Amino acid sequence: MTIGASLPHDSAPLHVTGQARYVDDVPLPQGALHLAFGLSTEAHADITSLDLTAVRSAPGVVAVFSAQNLPDMPDVSPTVHDEPLLAVGKVHYAGQPVFLVVAQSHLQARKAARLAKITYAPLPALLTVEQALAANSRFEQGPIIWSRGDVADMAKAAVVVEGEFEVGGQEHFYLEGQIAAAIPQEDGMHIIASTQHPTEIQHKVAHALHLPMSAVRVEMRRMGGGFGGKESQGNALAVACAVAAHATGKPCKMRYDRDDDMVITGKRHDLKIRYKAGADAQGRLIAVDFVHLVRCGYSQDLSLAVADRAMLHADNCYWIPNIRIESHRLKTNTQSATAYRGFGGPQGIVGIERVIDHLAHHLRLDPVTLMQRNLYAAMGSAPQTTPYGMEVDDSITDQILDRLMATSDYPARRKEVEAFNAKSPILKKGIALTPVKFGISFTLTFLNQAGALVHVYQDGSVIVNHGGTEMGQGLNQKVAQVTAQVFGLTAAQVKITAADTGKVPNTSATAASSGSDLNGKAAENAALTIRDRLSAFIAEKHGVEPHSVRFTDGQVRVGGEVYDFARVVAWAYQARVSLSSTGFYATPKINWDRVKGQGRPFLYFAYGASVTEVVIDTLTGENRILRCDILHDTGTSLNPVLDIGQVEGAYVQGAGWLTTEELVWNDKGHLTTHAPSTYKIPAVSDRPPIFNVDLWTVPNAEDTVGKSKAVGEPPFNLGISAFMAISHAISACGPAYPALNAPATAERVLMAVQRVQDV
Repeated sequence: MTIGASLPHDSAPLHVTGQARYVDDVPLPQGALHLAFGLSTEAHADITSLDLTAVRSAPGVVAVFSAQNLPDMPDVSPTVHDEPLLAVGKVHYAGQPVFLVVAQSHLQARKAARLAKITYAPLPALLTVEQALAANSRFEQGPIIWSRGDVADMAKAAVVVEGEFEVGGQEHFYLEGQIAAAIPQEDGMHIIASTQHPTEIQHKVAHALHLPMSAVRVEMRRMGGGFGGKESQGNALAVACAVAAHATGKPCKMRYDRDDDMVITGKRHDLKIRYKAGADAQGRLIAVDFVHLVRCGYSQDLSLAVADRAMLHADNCYWIPNIRIESHRLKTNTQSATAYRGFGGPQGIVGIERVIDHLAHHLRLDPVTLMQRNLYAAMGSAPQTTPYGMEVDDSITDQILDRLMATSDYPARRKEVEAFNAKSPILKKGIALTPVKFGISFTLTFLNQAGALVHVYQDGSVIVNHGGTEMGQGLNQKVAQVTAQVFGLTAAQVKITAADTGKVPNTSATAASSGSDLNGKAAENAALTIRDRLSAFIAEKHGVEPHSVRFTDGQVRVGGEVYDFARVVAWAYQARVSLSSTGFYATPKINWDRVKGQGRPFLYFAYGASVTEVVIDTLTGENRILRCDILHDTGTSLNPVLDIGQVEGAYVQGAGWLTTEELVWNDKGHLTTHAPSTYKIPAVSDRPPIFNVDLWTVPNAEDTVGKSKAVGEPPFNLGISAFMAISHAISACGPAYPALNAPATAERVLMAVQRVQDV
């Protein structure tokens, strides 16, 4: 059995020895050129003059492109064609590309890009959600509102809380920055890119060059991280390289330096959440009213789907009889916010967890008690429905909470924390448990499809190409394990090749935690087709039924005989049996109407919970995570060691989002936190010194590959427990509710401490 085996990442030896080859390591033909953008210094302005004379005459410069000599401006938006490659007459955020330099070296291109003389006529800039709301600057005609029941029933509540909660954005900070290369071909263009969505790159390049998609081939072997930031944000680099390569006839490469990457590209959507919630005296929710003010940036990008998913997760694990969610998708003069791990789901979940925490504080209850009283009905009970009408018939949150509270010793540790706080005037501890229910599927229904191509060679070796992209998460290893199991081989006997639009067309982005679900099933279906042919062939030779043939341990068992797999394959080849097949998979059961906010957008839910213990210094606001215990639902894990790695990394990244990672724009719209020196991602030292991760491995009730569950995005939400634990620590300083905003930087923690002390 290869499914379920804890095998190392297929590129692990290459990663640790530095031999893994990324886009910047790919040797290009002699004479390759390098590109850099010239960037706007204004958040919103008319371009009154653009003098590029000094740029063109700079050492090594081969060509310069702007709206002046690129009248047919390519679009790099993933949605509504509102994002030109270069600014045309007007700039809309500080950092927007205005012109493109093509030079003989990367350094020459960057130096030349700084020599432009641009004059602007500044225009009013909308930088905050309040400014955008006041100006009615938005991407839909009005707010999107989904509701169930009547929130007016809140009048029946014994306790009502309300507040406004700021939730910050997040820089992707992938290890490998945005990068692409274009190599002209006699019949089109070959693109090598660090992208989660090769087909999107193919589509945008083809459109820019007025070519059919068949004339553009996009290849992607591995990424040094993506986290959603390479779903659409890589379009600009690939298109720029293609345009320059087409014009010069030379291979072209573009790589953002870290500062440029952070200034140009979009982040996780920040937002303000306004809430009002009521519960009865026992803490059972009666009604919740949410308003999401989402800062989307200057172009639409993927904002509508992100804001939708925030609404879809506004219930998390809780049955809320009366709920209203109002979402404003606001257009501002900042970088276009984009996909980020969780794709809006974490923003929705942290909102309802804030409500639970606030209500528990007022009722003087442990938040876990409140959670347990409001969970969706357990699996096996009559299912309840989400606010958007999907039945929750697989809820295991009650079981996960019970086990995690026992294994983490949560009840006793909460008492210990309270005892510590009573004796400690300066240092205060906090502990919090938070659950997660995360929907798995693309909410844009047609994206829930995948293809694969499997070849079995006459010597018995196997090669697979699929539509997913490997960004470090171990997707290729999992697909190899799935394919190997079909043939009864080891995973080492199956080779996965680079994602390639010339082999598997019309791929969906590797996103929405669907990489293994979709591509694993597609590869499995292709392999099954070949195995069925082999079974039929060898069964006929032995006069038995095909279903009696067994493939296991590198052997084929048929009619009392045992043959090596390679031997059977060789016979089949000589008998002219096809040993190649495509595979396809489309996610079943899903049906979603985003306008009405009704349907079944997800095939299933993934569940989990985490307990985090922290300590804060009330004199400085400094805080540390002391311990974390996690129990996460993976179904039948395809590869437990990879899944544990995903859970660990997701938790730390989620905790980073809510504690240290602060994006700051000044009053001119300039991002001031655009380097590791000013933007604090979690380091190894921020990892909890006690970090216990366990997997809930009960098989998925749905027919997923190997009965597994997605594990990319759901555990990111487990980091919310770190934020709630800090809030709990602050509550030990005074009677008032901490009302902590995110991220909980030292400054914000200190201000919250002072706020509760002053009451």
